[in-house]
Amino acid sequence: MRTTSPRTIVIWTAVALIGAAGWTLLALSRGEEVSAAWMVAAALGTYAIAYRFYSRFIATRVLRVDKTRATPAERLNNGIDFHPTDRRVLLGHHFAAIAGAGPLVGPVLAAQMGYLPGTIWIIVGVVFAGAVQDMVVLFFSTRRDGKSLGQMAREEIGPFGGAAALLAAFAIMIILLGVLALVIVNALAASPWGTFSIGMTIPIALLMGVYLRFLRPGRITEVSLIGIALLLLALVGGRWVAESSWADTFTLQPKTLVIWLVAYGFIASVLPVWTLLAPRDYLSTFMKIGTIGLLALGVVIALPTLKMDAVTDFASRGDGPVFAGSLFPFAFITIACGALSGFHALISSGTTPKMVQKETQIRMIGYGSMLMESFVAVMALVAASIIDPGLYFAMNAPAGVIGDTVQSASQAVAQFGYAISPDQLAAAAKAVEEQTLLSRTGGAPTLAVGVSEIFSQVVGGAGMKAFWYHFAIMFEALFILTALDAGTRVGRFMLQDMLGNAYKPFRDISWKPGLLLSSAAVVGLWGYFLWVGVHEPLGGINQLFPIFGISNQLLAAVALAVCTTLLVKSGRVKWAWITGIPLAWDAVVTLTASWQKVFSGDPKVGFFTQRAIYQDAIDAGKVLPPAKSMDDMHTVVTNSTVDGVLSAVLALLIVIVIADAARMCIRHLRTPDAAPLHEAPYVASRIVAPAGLITTREEKAELLAAAGARDGDGGGAGVGSGPGTGSGPGFG
Repeated sequence: MRTTSPRTIVIWTAVALIGAAGWTLLALSRGEEVSAAWMVAAALGTYAIAYRFYSRFIATRVLRVDKTRATPAERLNNGIDFHPTDRRVLLGHHFAAIAGAGPLVGPVLAAQMGYLPGTIWIIVGVVFAGAVQDMVVLFFSTRRDGKSLGQMAREEIGPFGGAAALLAAFAIMIILLGVLALVIVNALAASPWGTFSIGMTIPIALLMGVYLRFLRPGRITEVSLIGIALLLLALVGGRWVAESSWADTFTLQPKTLVIWLVAYGFIASVLPVWTLLAPRDYLSTFMKIGTIGLLALGVVIALPTLKMDAVTDFASRGDGPVFAGSLFPFAFITIACGALSGFHALISSGTTPKMVQKETQIRMIGYGSMLMESFVAVMALVAASIIDPGLYFAMNAPAGVIGDTVQSASQAVAQFGYAISPDQLAAAAKAVEEQTLLSRTGGAPTLAVGVSEIFSQVVGGAGMKAFWYHFAIMFEALFILTALDAGTRVGRFMLQDMLGNAYKPFRDISWKPGLLLSSAAVVGLWGYFLWVGVHEPLGGINQLFPIFGISNQLLAAVALAVCTTLLVKSGRVKWAWITGIPLAWDAVVTLTASWQKVFSGDPKVGFFTQRAIYQDAIDAGKVLPPAKSMDDMHTVVTNSTVDGVLSAVLALLIVIVIADAARMCIRHLRTPDAAPLHEAPYVASRIVAPAGLITTREEKAELLAAAGARDGDGGGAGVGSGPGTGSGPGFG
């Protein structure tokens, strides 16, 4: 039995005290200044305790991960979709794939409610819900040859609930991909710096993939240094290009960007994972984690104060100018990805289980990546909360509410209970070299202003605000693009699983005809909605944007229902609360939000009430904002109808999935043999690889022994990457 050393006890006691101090000051301070550093302390302290103890408990006691069991990447290795990938590379891929627009934008919008509700949900939610979902889905998908969430639901819950899960998951996936693509288009349109820098990550990733596949296999540290150097060069070069005669070449219109994104999504979906997807995601992770880490360091150095109220009046009234609805349930829906996200379950049952080397790595990749994303969300909330609240509301309230002049915006903000002068609004825009910051909705510009505020206090002073602002805008676009390419590949897997139920060749996800047809169908669907949305401000994906948050959280309910069912069926019924409690919470939140979106009498919340008001205005010959013409009025009526119907249908599908999952659990408890598991048979693993980022003493001994056995007989166990440069499989 292992004993805990006094040194370990002292370290973890200190970590707990730091986290507790942060929570205490955030929760109890009222009316006095609170440093944003305490939010960072509360988050990091909680994450450390959760990862060290809770995730370890789930991995060892609940899931019982087995390092002797071969994963699908090892058993089905084909160099296209299945391939054992170095844990550090896969951590980068998984984090980059799950960390899209949600953790950057959602917390910024939720700051309308105050910084405290968002902080609690982001940190507590990820520890007990989001990270648990990601890890458990990844584990069960790995045990089932990397099958998609919908296919697992069909096999383990039953044809009826499974069909509902397959349909809901695929429909929601298309909506999510379309929204992600729209955010990228908006961020890169007319931005030569961002377009050049992000475009250069593609050839850099291809170079890294070839380097590890053919030139220097397994040299992770080596290729990482090369990739970082080239990435930094691309970032610097982007600014040079933006100020040179080449600027026009890289200044793309939205419709051109749509074409490039669709082409990129298709190519990234069909190429082998080692060529582009894994190295590009790994590369982008350096920038993502590096920027967020520097942002946290900047907070600790500059010690900016939280200027937003801990809890605003909008939390109870539900009439906020940024988004309508009360704290419960809409703050939890708006924040979404920073605490719990159904999209993550698609990645955890999509690309990642087909590349993981060892089951013991699932804890670091599944739970650890989600903690990293949660910290991104915390830093986004910090950035939104340290700027002047008056500026925050002037940036995030629509033009129909605050007008289009600094004078009207100043007056409107005063009615919200905050003060900012017209001169201050003009000065804020001038500081970041923008014509105006009014009604820059969507969250991304607000985050960029907060980032520029923090970084300029540490490096360069006020004169560097414009540089840091545009750097942050480009950073956000890179953040989101990596979720788009992985998401498209996962969408292809989902469609192939669905079609495989009717035509067996599609079950082989690397079957070339099925691979090409499914990829084309997926990019065609989200590409269509994106194309229409770019050309019609109220059409296309803009039509579906209002149900983005609810759809994502409804998908999380499907994932948690599948996980709970699998825990029960696999003999872990006493641990079913691990996912059952988050499922109950998520179901209550999302179904309440869906009910209000369908039946609320508030036109800012209820889709059908909004429809009725605009239809009455059409009958009276009136035009209401945001419509600018009678054609726009008809579009709003159509959008409200579609959104209301889709909200009701998706909620109904999720109720069916949960009810069928409960039926299956009860059936299994009564007659265990009547509900067999569809788990892949046990095959002994020949790969030896560490479980975490840092190789332990025992793992080093195992690696040396495996290397000796391999050298002695010319074969033997495959060796995963060890300390230093490592050896064995990397990207390829």
